[in-house]
Amino acid sequence: MLDMNKILDIAIAKGASDIHFVPHNKPMLRIARDLVPIDRCAKLKEEDMMDVYDYLIMGNLDADEIYRQTRKLDTSYEHGGIRFRVNISHSDDAPIATLRLIKSQLPPYDSLGIPDVVRRMTYQTQGLMLVTGKTNSGKTTTLNALINEINECQNKKILTLENPVEYKHTSKKSLIVQKEIGKGKDSLTFSDGVKNSLREDCDILVIGEIRDKETMEAAIEMAESGHLVIGTLHTKSCAETIDRMINFYEVRDQAQIKYLLASLLKMVVSQRLLPSADKSKLILVPEVMVVDNIVSGIIRKEKISISEIEDAIQSGSLNGSIGLINSLAKLFVENKITLEQAKGQIEEKNVAILNRVIMQMKIQVQNSLSKNNPKV
Repeated sequence: MLDMNKILDIAIAKGASDIHFVPHNKPMLRIARDLVPIDRCAKLKEEDMMDVYDYLIMGNLDADEIYRQTRKLDTSYEHGGIRFRVNISHSDDAPIATLRLIKSQLPPYDSLGIPDVVRRMTYQTQGLMLVTGKTNSGKTTTLNALINEINECQNKKILTLENPVEYKHTSKKSLIVQKEIGKGKDSLTFSDGVKNSLREDCDILVIGEIRDKETMEAAIEMAESGHLVIGTLHTKSCAETIDRMINFYEVRDQAQIKYLLASLLKMVVSQRLLPSADKSKLILVPEVMVVDNIVSGIIRKEKISISEIEDAIQSGSLNGSIGLINSLAKLFVENKITLEQAKGQIEEKNVAILNRVIMQMKIQVQNSLSKNNPKV
């Protein structure tokens, strides 16, 4: 019989980020972005996958009903003091499972590489902030690091809506209420949770994922009513985020939503994770769009131009915006990533711009060193 406790212990000991259970394969660990089989385990049979399913479901009838009806389930599990985010889906008449290990302690905020303008924006009393990126880009860690930073420094009531709850926060200077979304949980849907939050006297609402028009509308209503709303979206850039939000709506409604976004949206942070130059850790590559008058004007236009937004970000450093090219150039100059990695994150047409920015940054570094160490 499959020893799930032993597998989880091995994953924890090896510092894995994920565990994969797929029929006809050994259990796999994701370690530093590589998939590594657990050699001491045999290949999983279909009956083993049912053991995995029963172990993770723990007799929860609501969870079992959701899986039976939808062939997918998002839930959480705890073992050895470590929480796991669990996704169970279906393939070839058998369940498959992916477990994400959630660190019991958040890394220090300053160690994540998040630009300080993001922290400063949390002092806004009203508006919409978004943290975006592809899957496995560190959005959840950034979001929870922001919650923890607010908790330590500001006197606010913070309400979070998550599926599932990953990091468990303890109230410090702020009062924190965390709600799990799903059937049999604290709120049935994200949009229901957002609507009810209007009656809960919170200062800051954190939405784990804005995935549909209904949730977006509720978030905008919350921001309009005088609250700070922080949420996440699965998009790969700041400009794409604007386009995605507008396209939640029918064409006839887009003029109105553009006006609201131009007024309420304060910041979009789009992030990527790259292996460091020495392969020892993952490096955060941030793109930050502060919504100033220029960006607001672009959002209000009849036709949104992705390149126009990107140009506004790249040239908006005085307002706190940080272009992707600038982030990549800075990390390369600091020897944190390689030039090949930096070039791999942008289109070929922008490579010349990247090279120019790198040269400018190197000159600035040299001038700074000369100024601080004048020749005698």
